[in-house]
Amino acid sequence: MEKISENKSFGGLQTVWEHRSDICACPMRFAVYTPPAVVEGTAEGPVPVLWWLSGLTCTEENFTVKSGFQKHAAEHGLMVIAPDTSPRGTDLPGEHDDYDFGSGAGFYVNATRDPWSQNYNMYSYVTEELPDVVFNGIGGGDRDRQGIFGHSMGGHGALAIALRERRTYTSLSAFAPIVAPSVVPWGEKAFAGYLGDDKARWQEYDATELVKSGHFFAGDILIDQGTDDPFLDAQLKPQLFADACAAVDQPCTLRLQDGYDHSYFFIATFMADHIAHHAKALNK
Repeated sequence: MEKISENKSFGGLQTVWEHRSDICACPMRFAVYTPPAVVEGTAEGPVPVLWWLSGLTCTEENFTVKSGFQKHAAEHGLMVIAPDTSPRGTDLPGEHDDYDFGSGAGFYVNATRDPWSQNYNMYSYVTEELPDVVFNGIGGGDRDRQGIFGHSMGGHGALAIALRERRTYTSLSAFAPIVAPSVVPWGEKAFAGYLGDDKARWQEYDATELVKSGHFFAGDILIDQGTDDPFLDAQLKPQLFADACAAVDQPCTLRLQDGYDHSYFFIATFMADHIAHHAKALNK
């Protein structure tokens, strides 16, 4: 691992690292916020870990620079990790042609179609390889207390991962998530490209379909969605997930925030609520 940058923030440290990923077969970057107690050596033990998954076109930088999460993570004593959104430097045919497929758009799936299956294995990268890198290589985090959240494509990833890996994650939330990727243009394009035409395979990464098929998260799921989000009706459709949760008594709080859009201005506004939501569950 190579440390790319380090900045003090609210008493903690915001760092960016690069390592060689075996699962993605390329160099990958990720950001880590280490809270003050760990930096100062006053923590009584490993601290809770919160994973953030970003949306289309993002890297690990968007969240760390724009969301303002560090203040709230410091107050609650959380380590926060933000991976990149796709493999980098692979230069596959057509990889950089569209903003919603290829680079910056890994969709947190394990691709099964060539040539994408060689590198685009973001599901296993986030759930298997990167945790080992962080817990073994950086330290300070508690593997038994992990939460996950994200935005848009990353909200899709957080929901699907937490529902499938329910024993790993104790807390879950999302900002403007793509809750039903199997039936919206962003998801249809990505899933067809990475997974092929078998829609049964798509449903393995579709949060709404996962709830319908019996996957249950042991805790309340918090979702914030802006009413002025330009992608609300065509791409996001949060009510589909809320209805699926209601049908099976899965706790889910969907908050429609009047006048907010899809941007990091929206995310920063409600970040304190989300960090508190996770801290309440993780600090028990």
